[in-house]
Amino acid sequence: MSDDEDENGLPPLPDTPREPRSLPWTPKVRQRDVEMFLDHTRNKFVGFQVESDSTTLAGLPNPIHEGYNVLEKHLYVSLAELQVRREEEINKHPLSKGDEDIPNTAAEILYQAMLSSLPQYMIALLKILLAAAPTSKAKTDSINILADVLPEEMPMTVLQSMKLGVDVNRHKEIIVKAISGLLLLLLKHFKLNHVYQFEFMSQHLVFANCIPLVLKFFNQNILAYIGAKNSIPAIDFPSCVIGDQAELTADSLEAGDNIPYCWRNLFSCINLLRILNKLTKWKHSRTMMLVVFKSAPILKRALKVKQAMMQLYVLKLLKVQTKYLGRQWRKSNMRTMSAIYQKVRHRLNDDWAYGNDMDARPWDFQAEECALRTCVDRFNSRRYDTDSGKDPDLQPVDNNIQSVLGQEMDLSEEFKRFYEIWLDREVFTSQINWDLLLKDKIYV
Repeated sequence: MSDDEDENGLPPLPDTPREPRSLPWTPKVRQRDVEMFLDHTRNKFVGFQVESDSTTLAGLPNPIHEGYNVLEKHLYVSLAELQVRREEEINKHPLSKGDEDIPNTAAEILYQAMLSSLPQYMIALLKILLAAAPTSKAKTDSINILADVLPEEMPMTVLQSMKLGVDVNRHKEIIVKAISGLLLLLLKHFKLNHVYQFEFMSQHLVFANCIPLVLKFFNQNILAYIGAKNSIPAIDFPSCVIGDQAELTADSLEAGDNIPYCWRNLFSCINLLRILNKLTKWKHSRTMMLVVFKSAPILKRALKVKQAMMQLYVLKLLKVQTKYLGRQWRKSNMRTMSAIYQKVRHRLNDDWAYGNDMDARPWDFQAEECALRTCVDRFNSRRYDTDSGKDPDLQPVDNNIQSVLGQEMDLSEEFKRFYEIWLDREVFTSQINWDLLLKDKIYV
C-alpha cells in the first residue's frame, strides 16, 4: 500500500479549503479625501498648503508617500462626480464648452415632461403614502384611498366583514409597495441620467417631509407588519382561476397561507430604507435630520427583521449618524457597532465610529442646501429653460463676409415675385448722389 492511500485503499481526503479572512468589499476613496489628506499633512510637516494640487509630495516623509499611494490605489471617481465637474467647466467656459449633446433617453424624456410640475408630483405621492401607512390615523382632510375597495352596501355577515377587512389592508399594502418602488426607480434612473436631476427630485422630497414620513412608517411593530397575512390564498391569483374553487369560510380566512412573512411588505420596507439612504448620503444637513427626529431607536428596532438586505440598509443609516449620537450611545450599542463594521462598506479614512468630522459644522448646513439648490437651478435653466433662451452676448458671431453672404436664406414667395419690380423702382430708376454719400457728415 502506497503512502498516498489509507488503510482501506482509498486516496486521502483533500484538506478543507479555508475562506480568506478579509472584508467582502474593496474600500473606496474619494478625490476629496485625497485632497484633505494632503492638505492636513502639508500643513503639519511643511507649514503651508498648495491649492488645486493633489499630486505633489515634496517635503513630506516616506510614510506619507506610502499612505498617499494606498489612497490613490483605491481612488474611486463616480459618474456623479464626473457630471458635476462637467457642469463646473460649462459654467466657467460657456463659450467654448457650452454646447452639449443631450442624449434622448427614456429618463431624459420623462424628466423634461415632469420638470414643471415635479414638486406637485412628489407632494401628491407622499400624501398617498401617508394615507396608506399603517401608523397614520384617519383624518377628515386625508385622501380617500379606499374608494375603490369599499362596497356600496356595508357587509351583513361576519364572513363578509372579515373579507372586507383583509381587502382594505391588502389595498393599503399594495399602494405602499407601488409608491415606494416608483420613487426608488425615479431616483435611480435620474441619478444615472444626470446627478442634478436626481438632486432636484431629492430636494423636493426632503422639502415635502419625506424623511420624517419614512421614519413615522417604521415607528411601529415592524415584525408584525412584515409578518402580516392580509391575503386569502383561495382567491389569490392563480388559485382563483385554476382548479375547483374552495368555499370560503371564517376558518379558512383566519388560517391564511403558510409563508412566514409578507413579501410585499418586506419589499416596501427595503424600498423605503433605500430611498432614505439615497436622500441622506453625503448630505450632512439631512443626516442631522435623522438625529433630530431620533431615528436611531426606530432603525434599531428594524434590525429585528432577520433579512440580510433590509439589515444592510438599516445599518447604513445608523452608520452615517453614529458620530453624532455621542459616546454613551456607542458604548451601550457595541453589538450594533460590530454589525456595522462587519456588514457595511468602509472608506479607508472613514471616521464613522468617532465624532471628528470637520465638514459637520452645524452653521454650514443651510449654506450646503442653498449651494446645491443654486447648482440645480442653474442646470435646469441652462438646459431646459426655453423661455429665456441663451444670453445673446455670449453667442459666437460670424465676422467672415464670405460665409455670411454664402448663407442660404428662406425668402417668401411675395418677395420673390416683386423683387425685380423693387429693383427697378428703388435702385435702377432712382438717382443716387454718391459724392454726398461719401461725405463724413451730411447736413440736412
